[in-house]
Amino acid sequence: MERLRVGADGVTRCWWCGDDPLYVDYHDHEWGHRWTADDRLFEKLCLEGFQAGLAWITILRKREHFRRAFDRFDIERVAAYGEADVQRLLGDAGIVRHRGKITSAIGNARRARELVAEFGSLAGYVEQFRSPRAPGLSPGAAIPATSPESVAMSNDLKRRGWTFVGPTTMYAFMQSMGLVDDHIDGCQRRPPTIGGAVSR
Repeated sequence: MERLRVGADGVTRCWWCGDDPLYVDYHDHEWGHRWTADDRLFEKLCLEGFQAGLAWITILRKREHFRRAFDRFDIERVAAYGEADVQRLLGDAGIVRHRGKITSAIGNARRARELVAEFGSLAGYVEQFRSPRAPGLSPGAAIPATSPESVAMSNDLKRRGWTFVGPTTMYAFMQSMGLVDDHIDGCQRRPPTIGGAVSR
């Protein structure tokens, strides 16, 4: 499989984003960049859980509606949700209406508060799982599905009561939040490696 793709704009990118403008923008400006805001990290943990069994582009297309439905993934607000909120979300056709994933997001918000209390921030927690691997993959390499770090994060979160946080889900989270850089060598949209990527 060809691992690099030249877009209509002449930019060489990782093959997986194709030509969909939403996916291209996600690849160019989010995937692999370092994000440190707690609500943003929590949002991505939730959305990766909702993505289980689905294509990421499906979640990406629903993301703005997810943000409205979940109070922009404000940890304190989601942690306070009750059964009325579960029913509201189950009736919202703009999101993935899966009771287990909805209640998981609420329960994980409560666990996220505990991590913030212990580590000072979600970023403070997840940074301990940053991959030591050099950034980038060779054009002939397969993009990994898991790593020792994603397995360790998954196991630790499960021990703390989190759900929908399997090793593959956590690896996707690590890729998207810049804990590992899996942009293919030659991709012109790799995040900067000198001085670190942009924190948001």
